[in-house]
Amino acid sequence: MSENSAEESGRTVTARPRTVTVAALLCGLQGVALAALGAVMLVLAATGEPDDMTQAVTGAVTVLALAVLPLAAGHGLWRLRRWSRGPAVLTQLLAIPVTWTLLGSGGLWPVAAVGLGASALAALGCLMNPTATRALGVGPRQAA
Repeated sequence: MSENSAEESGRTVTARPRTVTVAALLCGLQGVALAALGAVMLVLAATGEPDDMTQAVTGAVTVLALAVLPLAAGHGLWRLRRWSRGPAVLTQLLAIPVTWTLLGSGGLWPVAAVGLGASALAALGCLMNPTATRALGVGPRQAA
């Protein structure tokens, strides 16, 4: 069915607001970045000579597993699923201390921190927007 159809699986479907679209795309990009980082860590563990192979592989697999949360949240937001707002907000809130930690690191990590922090704050702003909360069916309940 099309995105603007009147009925889909017994529930009314509305057009996806721009705020939800932006939040979905930001969550998806964060998930893809985490998956890429996990894949690189796994390749480096396999081709390099880490101090502890078990620790290197466990770290890579953990990062790959963590990529699932923003990817699932982004997919849910894209489809206007109510459940997706919670994981999306949680992901963005967890990104803030990670941003702070990366800012104190060397190399290119501070640059990545700026991107992560900006995307987390932008996604949180989009997710807290009243238009987004209405579209996702979140907010005060009407008395029956």
